[in-house]
Amino acid sequence: MSDAKSREAEIIQRIGDLVTEERDLREQHEHRLTPEERRRIRDLETALDQCWDLLRQRRAHEEFGQDPESAEVRPAPEVESYRQ
Repeated sequence: MSDAKSREAEIIQRIGDLVTEERDLREQHEHRLTPEERRRIRDLETALDQCWDLLRQRRAHEEFGQDPESAEVRPAPEVESYRQ
């Protein structure tokens, strides 16, 4: 597996881990989350957005003949301000 594909697999694994943690946290406590748990869910959502953004950047770089390794995690405020 190439380094770029290996790094992409790592990012996808990280996304899966974050989704699992978020789902487990929501299922365990349903609507009675502590402030710390609610904060953790927000952190997980932000980290997921950053991972997806990084993955999209890497794929775009590769598609246009650029080095996928030049893609960088963007700051949370920047990623969170994107429109869907």
